[in-house]
Amino acid sequence: MKNCLVVDDSKVIRKVARHILESLNIRVSEACDGRDALNQCQNAEHDVVLLDWNMPVMSGMEFLQQLSSINVARPKVIFCTTENGLGHIRAALDAGADEYVMKPFDRDILESKLQQVGVI
Repeated sequence: MKNCLVVDDSKVIRKVARHILESLNIRVSEACDGRDALNQCQNAEHDVVLLDWNMPVMSGMEFLQQLSSINVARPKVIFCTTENGLGHIRAALDAGADEYVMKPFDRDILESKLQQVGVI
């Protein structure tokens, strides 16, 4: 079974994502900010990270930039955010994100992005 870390400061978004991911037979863990996510990535392997951009403590971009500095198997990273400007999308992909999903998202969109990055 694949593992996904959902990183978002919104409990509602984490709950919606969990519901969708579990319906796709993906095991889910949650983090409320980038620092929490980095700690979890150091302690357990994840196949994919669903990552919000704007969070307190550590943003999604800061998390992505620091992810390569920890010695773990790098998960696929899908940014999931309301930031829809072409500049944001390009910056995320240039920083190492594998895909980009706009909020709000649904099961079909998320499933499609997971297929594109090879998780399902």
